[in-house]
Amino acid sequence: MEFPPEWKKFRYRGKTLEELLEMPMDEFIELLPARQRRSLKRGFSDAQRRLLEKIMKARKEMEKGKRVKVRTHVRDMVILPIMVGLTIEVYNGKEFVPVRIVPEMIGHYLGEFSHSTKIVQHGAPGLKATRSSLFVAAK
Repeated sequence: MEFPPEWKKFRYRGKTLEELLEMPMDEFIELLPARQRRSLKRGFSDAQRRLLEKIMKARKEMEKGKRVKVRTHVRDMVILPIMVGLTIEVYNGKEFVPVRIVPEMIGHYLGEFSHSTKIVQHGAPGLKATRSSLFVAAK
């Protein structure tokens, strides 16, 4: 298998994925944008802590060769380097949306990849529309 050239490898703020994985959490937090940095410096909530435990367990299962999905309602969790390679099912208010974590997602929130609203598609005017369009001639 051919590997991409050195200049094409993923980097986050100049650090490779391997460097990010070995880095202590405090150093990694300093690389993040301000909102995510502030969120992580305040510590993890109980729900976020439980999700991290599930992720650690899933990583161990993955090393054994199993395909693991983690389900969560925690949309405000910042994507960390240890999550890369996992499929996390994020709840959008109606269903669990599978999100495959890739290195480019590091530093974003889980909720950004599980949309909670749909595109509005209105019907034709006068047909099953609002009261104001009741008197528009039907086609």
